[in-house]
Amino acid sequence: MPHLKKPRKVEPLSKLWDRKAQKCGLRHTVYSVNGDEYTGDWLDSKKHGKGTQIWKKAGAIYDGDWKYGKRDGYGTYSKLLSVTNEYSREYSGGWENDKKHGFGTYFYSDTACYEGEWSEDQRSGWGRMYYENGDIYEGEWLKNKHHGQGMLRLANENRYEGNWKYGKKNGHGKFFYLDKGQLYEGFWVDGVAKCGTVSDFGRAEAPTPTIYPIPKVHTLSFEVF
Repeated sequence: MPHLKKPRKVEPLSKLWDRKAQKCGLRHTVYSVNGDEYTGDWLDSKKHGKGTQIWKKAGAIYDGDWKYGKRDGYGTYSKLLSVTNEYSREYSGGWENDKKHGFGTYFYSDTACYEGEWSEDQRSGWGRMYYENGDIYEGEWLKNKHHGQGMLRLANENRYEGNWKYGKKNGHGKFFYLDKGQLYEGFWVDGVAKCGTVSDFGRAEAPTPTIYPIPKVHTLSFEVF
């Protein structure tokens, strides 16, 4: 009796084309119809590993780590400047699930930047912010606001040290008026000093000290005859 061969299963062309179209490993630049382009590693047709993405319409570029199609790990995001037609770094640091996460530095302008912790695209945790007017805040953040313990040093060197809540002074704190040589220590509610004491502090070195020093308070003892 003749031996009959089992017919081989022929893979449909649609599945064959789909399998061959799957992008895995390092690839040369892949261009999109909208002008965007990506060069780097792939896994199952998703950006995964090291890679560089250019968004043509947004004028932006990201160079760094990817995970299943999203920015994840360490990377740098830059924007194209219309004046110089060159890319300027905007953010460099950690990413998670396509959002800024972990430690990173964000450049708002040539004179303003934030370096510290991020959570889901927002400044949260510890961080230091340099403002354009010369002020510097260093301390805790929550959802882009000063929250917790922190110090705000003004451009004139006066500073506040103490508690913050949702961007305002709240709780116990100290305000050093170094230009006048005085110190206020007390309690704050929603950015307003409610109760506390004022004393001289560094009055001899102050550029514009008060006319008269604050008298010291002494407790008198009375002798009983």
